[in-house]
Amino acid sequence: MQTRAYLIYFCRFVGLLSVGTFLMGCNGTPKTKESKSEGPQRPNFIIIFTDDQGYGDVGVYGAAGFKTPHIDALAREGAMFTDFYMPASVCTPSRAGLLTGAYPKRVGLHEAVLFPFSKTGLNPNEVVLPELLSPLGYTTGCIGKWHLGHFPEFMPTNQGFDFFHGVPYSNDMDGYLYKEPPFQSPPLPIYKGETMVAQGTDQDSLTIRWTNAAKQFITKNKDAPFFLYLAHNMPHLPWHVSGKFKNSSERGIYGDVIQEIDWSVGQIMAVLEENDLDDNTVLIFTSDNGPVTHLENGGSAGPLRGAKATTWEGGMRVPCIVRWPKRIKPGTTISEIATAMDFYPTIASLAGIEDMGGHTIDGHDMSALLFGSEGARSGYDAFYYYGRNGDLEAIREGDWKLHRTKYDFRTRTYDDSLRLFNLKRDMAESTNVAESYPEIVKRLSLKMTEFDKKITSEARAVGKLAGE
Repeated sequence: MQTRAYLIYFCRFVGLLSVGTFLMGCNGTPKTKESKSEGPQRPNFIIIFTDDQGYGDVGVYGAAGFKTPHIDALAREGAMFTDFYMPASVCTPSRAGLLTGAYPKRVGLHEAVLFPFSKTGLNPNEVVLPELLSPLGYTTGCIGKWHLGHFPEFMPTNQGFDFFHGVPYSNDMDGYLYKEPPFQSPPLPIYKGETMVAQGTDQDSLTIRWTNAAKQFITKNKDAPFFLYLAHNMPHLPWHVSGKFKNSSERGIYGDVIQEIDWSVGQIMAVLEENDLDDNTVLIFTSDNGPVTHLENGGSAGPLRGAKATTWEGGMRVPCIVRWPKRIKPGTTISEIATAMDFYPTIASLAGIEDMGGHTIDGHDMSALLFGSEGARSGYDAFYYYGRNGDLEAIREGDWKLHRTKYDFRTRTYDDSLRLFNLKRDMAESTNVAESYPEIVKRLSLKMTEFDKKITSEARAVGKLAGE
């Protein structure tokens, strides 16, 4: 691990001095458009990543019972996606897809989530977003929830991040007793870097804690480009909110939690303005998967069917807003298919990286979509929906979506019914038209089989502990 850390910082040093090329891990030789000294400062990037916030849980997406004025302001001042997807319907694989630009199956993290008893994690050989940016002089920070492996070799500061302040996994794993296998999880630990600084902390303070840490990170690094990955624990169960926001909404504690998240977004917007960073900061807001909807006054997928842990639209289509006053036209609406895997090549492109090296990714540069370029279209010939158990369950090609199988992890049952929907006419997936379009069913089913076979053969190894 020391050798890897040395290489990352050596690469960063080389990137500051050289023009045109830099080393990145051991997976290729990416090229940049200009050295830091030859042009304007590269843009800052902030990804605000909430946990289990549904498509219908933001004001501009139709939320009711609570208000999100700051997130709504992002949409007015930037671009709002209507067809934005996570590459999974649960926590760990979604985060792996975002940070690697690849389907979770490609990096071995496609089955369920990691637990406090898990002995695997994101492979340190993967080249993740901060490792692309560090050689260009970026300071990189991860604040909040990690959930890609809790052993030291899998933690953020051994995956290219300069700074980490957060928790290693979900807040519901706080002191939880697992039956299979028998395992007593410890009180939820909080880390700074690789050092545990607290344990079993009152979760009512988490959103405020991560917000304040993010503001400090931005202020400290305002004079050079930075990348901040702010991954909130909320609104993942169990729901927690500070006293300031308790009973502040009409939707009970869930609405209160969302309004505190909106407050957090407002705080980030304010610190950018205070430090004159607005124009040169790409600010992204999105959620890691669909909502929990089975509880009273819980999350909402809006007009979409399904919820977290399903491959219905409501499980994987999420709100996404991107603001960059310098380049994105205010009030832009993007209806093309885009995914969290696209952040990787898009951020690389906006930072000036022309060649990301030899590793395979599945995301597409969506800069043209963001900038409203004439004729800009989605880079996806098809998007593939992998279920909670790691199986490929559905495909979207244009307006058509085919479901080939369904796994219910609560009942441990399968449903192999073929279902075909036209999402343009039926975004709620309410009318199965498979019998009317057998040729489309056949074509999409074959496409699913071929893609899954290909990605299985190309998949890279998951990270494992030495000796395991």
